[in-house]
Amino acid sequence: MTTTLDGKVALVTGGARGIGAGIALRLATDGADVAITYLRSADRAAAVVKEIEALGRRALAFPADSAEPDALREAVDRTAAELGRLDILVNNAAVFPVGALDEVDADERDRTIAVNVRGPYVAAQAAARHLGDGGRIISIGSNVGERAVFPGLALYAMSKTALAGLTRGLARELGPRGITVNLVNPGPTDTDANPAHGPNAGAVAGFTALGRYARPADIAATVAHLAAPEAAYVTGAVVNVDGGFTS
Repeated sequence: MTTTLDGKVALVTGGARGIGAGIALRLATDGADVAITYLRSADRAAAVVKEIEALGRRALAFPADSAEPDALREAVDRTAAELGRLDILVNNAAVFPVGALDEVDADERDRTIAVNVRGPYVAAQAAARHLGDGGRIISIGSNVGERAVFPGLALYAMSKTALAGLTRGLARELGPRGITVNLVNPGPTDTDANPAHGPNAGAVAGFTALGRYARPADIAATVAHLAAPEAAYVTGAVVNVDGGFTS
């Protein structure tokens, strides 16, 4: 059966768990060969690779700290070299700091900016050398970048808001080459790091219009659409997949 991403190759940073794993598996389901990066979750990365291979697709997993530019560039270049090309980059890896302004130390501040802001820029810069006409760069932001409803989220909100500027700037720069660049802002999503039945989940879900958490598959469906040929005229867009959190 022909699917929308047959013959394509994708790299998903932070693809071993949560939203990243959901995206990797959806892209593979739609026909792409997929590489992922991970930091500490080697066993989970191996499990995602096995699931992708069970779908009949090629899969790779690279250990890479998104705070380290050289590691990101190597992951991009290895994906293109070992899978033969690169068509889709999904900037998903992120850290989620929470703390009052006077509690966040310099190390946490600098790592958040390194992973959440510099990382997507470096990965996009490296990927742009490989992407051709029809290439896709899709970054994963956050509803918090649009609406920070609790205190202690200033650093995280700042880092995710920066992705909107990156997306719009890259869309202009890469558009003449037929490469689209978009940003997906998930709302509260049921993952290990943010379970739908966690201690604050009821309050968080209450901020959405739908009154519930998303599944990783809900976010992955939008990413898959933006990666597909049908979305060739969508670029520079910020798409909120947040259950109405920011409405």
